[in-house]
Amino acid sequence: MPSLPRSIAHLDMDAFYASVELLRYPQLRGQPVVVGGRRAVPGGETGDFPHLRDYVGRGVITTATYEARALGVHSGMGLMKAAQLAPDAVLLPADFDAYRHHSRLFKAAVRELAPEMEDRGIDEIYLDLTALNPDGSREGARAIALRLQQAVHDATGLSCSIGVAPNKLLAKLCSDLDKPAGITVVAADDIPARIWPLPAKRINGIGPKAAARLDALGVRSIGELAAADPVWLQEHFGERYGVWLHRAAHGDDERPVVTHSEPKSLSRETTFERDLHPQLDRDALSQSFTRLCEQLAADLQRKGYIGKTIGLKLRFDNFHTVTRDQTLPRPIGEAAAIRRAAGECLKRVPLERRIRLLGVRVASLTRRDAVPDHEPAQPAQAELFA
Repeated sequence: MPSLPRSIAHLDMDAFYASVELLRYPQLRGQPVVVGGRRAVPGGETGDFPHLRDYVGRGVITTATYEARALGVHSGMGLMKAAQLAPDAVLLPADFDAYRHHSRLFKAAVRELAPEMEDRGIDEIYLDLTALNPDGSREGARAIALRLQQAVHDATGLSCSIGVAPNKLLAKLCSDLDKPAGITVVAADDIPARIWPLPAKRINGIGPKAAARLDALGVRSIGELAAADPVWLQEHFGERYGVWLHRAAHGDDERPVVTHSEPKSLSRETTFERDLHPQLDRDALSQSFTRLCEQLAADLQRKGYIGKTIGLKLRFDNFHTVTRDQTLPRPIGEAAAIRRAAGECLKRVPLERRIRLLGVRVASLTRRDAVPDHEPAQPAQAELFA
């Protein structure tokens, strides 16, 4: 029986945001539930939950339970469109503070068993299990995955799905094959039977445009992609991407699990339920601006960073997006200082249309403990949105 030269796992939390909400509202288990928007849950504690059929606005789905997905709704879909497909689905607002809390819990639990971890986002990680499974056996890989699932459940009450394979590309693909709470172990010899029948778009790195182009060229499955002439792929997709497509279809991926990397920037943004006028809605914009800066400062504090480059992002009602940056002489991390610098960026933007989205970013990051005497917070000066 073929062994795994490397045992690389991809752990993906199952319907993460929705599952966290079900911890809060266990009476909704087994029902179609959609998470999206920011509105409160009226009467949620007593069971009087809002439903998609009553939603009016332009929010999008953040995530949905598997029962809701079975009705055709999915992440990124507009809530109004989702209401047409699943009008009786319960609608809950997103609570990112709760999601981040449970993310920290499950990652800490995993590190106790498998410290070689690459953080890939709030609900997914890669793990190098090679040292824990030295003979590369399927049984060993499955036993470790079972222990990881139990540790995650003990720490959070949530379930996860795990794919174990010789590399990261295959592991990520496999973690999605048996959701929820699934474990899939694949060795190189399994690729023709387990991987090649899958749609080519299932490979991480083949986006919607590339998938559509492959489909137009008659390449729909991973197996068909694997059988394609590498030179032909390069002619249609360019040398670099064509070579990668051929390698990916054959399950070839040598990337290591990166256990530590410094972030390049941290940001916070919000999309408003309705477009806000720079003058008529100044108070609401000011409150949102301040809250984003406070949240970003809290993120920096928790992660141990400060930064010199402060950025502002605005998207207007015509979907035109503008960004402005300012690099300071010294790094900062306090909310008032971030707001003051972002306010200076704001002065460089003509505010002639209603605002759909507002975001703040801190880049050029430095470890906070490396600059112990960084600039203290000062009162914010008068500015737009003040």
